[in-house]
Amino acid sequence: MIVDVACFVGAYPYRAVPGADADALLAQMDRLGIEQAWVGHLAAPWHRDPRVANRELANLVRPHAPRLISIPTVHVGLPAWKEDLQAAAGAGAPAIRTYPMQQAVGPSEPAMQELVAHAAAAGVLVILTTRFEDLRQRHPLDTAPDLPAAAVRALARCDGNAKILVTHADRAFIEEVHFGLTPDERRRVLWDFSWVWGPPEDDLAHLLEVVGDDRFVLGTGMPLRIGDGAFAKLDLLDGWADRRARLVGANLREWRM
Repeated sequence: MIVDVACFVGAYPYRAVPGADADALLAQMDRLGIEQAWVGHLAAPWHRDPRVANRELANLVRPHAPRLISIPTVHVGLPAWKEDLQAAAGAGAPAIRTYPMQQAVGPSEPAMQELVAHAAAAGVLVILTTRFEDLRQRHPLDTAPDLPAAAVRALARCDGNAKILVTHADRAFIEEVHFGLTPDERRRVLWDFSWVWGPPEDDLAHLLEVVGDDRFVLGTGMPLRIGDGAFAKLDLLDGWADRRARLVGANLREWRM
């Protein structure tokens, strides 16, 4: 099964985004051959309380289950975040999203570490998003900085059972995190390659060699990014055709076990 771990629906706060609804997402999935998508809500990172966005997300994707899987957002700055995490786990969500930079939470502070530990105990992955748009594209009101690599390292070290999926990271960020962790800590982090360059830079091929082809999964970033880009990078990988299945689904399934 081809699984996209980085898709969104809902209204983006800073500009109109075509195709940000469930039907449009499904149409793109059909075109690209994606069988399942883990879907977040585009507005949730900027909501003071993301629970309203979580309910809207659930309503949008519920008619399309199991192709679309709702990935709710948890805000550790709210008093009831543990209840929100348990509700997500109880509803069968494979992961939760959290956005410390947009939510004005210290990305490696104790509450974030506690979230990672509680999620691990509940069998739920924690998805961190490095960025949504390049700094040069952002609206002047979008002042949240990119997620720092040091925060990912700190969270990976905070619990031996941690499972952190980082999306929208580039080669430099991935290498900064990966080579600052022990081999055991590295196994706690998985990456999508939506922001990793393919040819002519060949950053993806480089990372698959030095980080490991078992550490990467498919993420398109739709609708903020064009989904074809992720597949084009796979098509242009010389000598990797036999490992394509790992990158588009098998790595995720094995890591979750």
